[in-house]
Amino acid sequence: MGIEVKVPALGESITEATLGAWLKKPGDAVAADEPVASLETDKVSVDVPSPVAGVFGEALVAEGDTVNVGAVIATIGEGQGSSPATAEAQSTSSGTPKAEETGHRPSPGNKEVTDEQAQALRLSPSVRRAVQESGVDPAGLTGTGKDGRITKEDVVKARSAPAEAGAQSPSPLSQNTGPLLSQGNRTEERVKMTRLRQTIATRLKEAQNTAALLTTFNDVDMTEVIAARARYKDLFEKKHGIRLGFMGFFTKAAALAARDVPSVNARIEGDEIVYHNYLDVSVAVSAPKGLVVPVIRSADQMSFAEIERTIADFGSRAKAGTLTAEDMKGGTFTISNGGVFGSLMSTPIINPPQSAVLGLHRIEERPVVKDGQIVARPMMYLALSYDHRLVDGREAVTFLVRIKEAIEDPTRLLIDL
Repeated sequence: MGIEVKVPALGESITEATLGAWLKKPGDAVAADEPVASLETDKVSVDVPSPVAGVFGEALVAEGDTVNVGAVIATIGEGQGSSPATAEAQSTSSGTPKAEETGHRPSPGNKEVTDEQAQALRLSPSVRRAVQESGVDPAGLTGTGKDGRITKEDVVKARSAPAEAGAQSPSPLSQNTGPLLSQGNRTEERVKMTRLRQTIATRLKEAQNTAALLTTFNDVDMTEVIAARARYKDLFEKKHGIRLGFMGFFTKAAALAARDVPSVNARIEGDEIVYHNYLDVSVAVSAPKGLVVPVIRSADQMSFAEIERTIADFGSRAKAGTLTAEDMKGGTFTISNGGVFGSLMSTPIINPPQSAVLGLHRIEERPVVKDGQIVARPMMYLALSYDHRLVDGREAVTFLVRIKEAIEDPTRLLIDL
């Protein structure tokens, strides 16, 4: 029967996942610890490694199926199996010219993707199907998935991209290339929500249904922080090996403000209020499959360098899809920086059971009055969304004012004012 491949432990409180994609097919050579499948949990994507080296035997569940922790999903048999190198050697020895030798590449509208092409490009079944239906040439795509794998989103993005100027090939919209496209310019596509997206939708709606949400705004003059960053960024990077960003300032400011307004860093549990004597900051990070919120543990005890290094690590691992459930566990307060995408103002939604979220936005020069004179200053809008059941309006406004004071006079962060 072969060696069983089981669903690994996925983290505390996570008991099931969705089989997102098979990364191997029957007969493929598999190395020990090489990923054979990708699982989607409520929080992250997880690769399932092969327990031994051998040949991929049988897939016991289909893509999209729900599987429990410990369930057997495939088998690994003895042998060497096939590999891209073996397939290429067989193709060469049989006299069949390779695509590179003939100059042939699958063109838009070409629905066939050979097993050798799929294996060489490491296409999962769902991605391979998307390639066949859309007519996109997978060889010309740059994968954004883990280890450079091509994802379905890469295929959809490539298909939606406008044709280059002067291109002679017909638009895929003008061809009957599969169920994802239709006649004319009016098209529809039905895609099942990922488990992560379903969880995001459920939790955000739960926050709206449960909490008494309210948002208060303020603006902050970023002149002093920008000047401090410009003055010390080179020395900071040379000493710590990481760039000095704005998140370190706002995280330290939030820690300072939370001491004066502890309800912002608390939660409701039944008929009790739980106050935290530490600040675990959830940082909203954009990932290929949706927004994720890894947690900076004990951020109030960290230095600027430790905060910036942790955030940079989260960002790179989010893009690579290697964040774990443990990275997202907990969190007592959230900072969401929509400014990196150009947002001017927003009303962020709290991340239950937290009671508040701080929204940062883009910096732009605006006319303000300073000492009776109208001057241009780099300004940013701040937004604090909070649960009014726990945080009063006076407390919310006070918290934002403390943030504003610390950012406009960063010396406060050093002398604890």
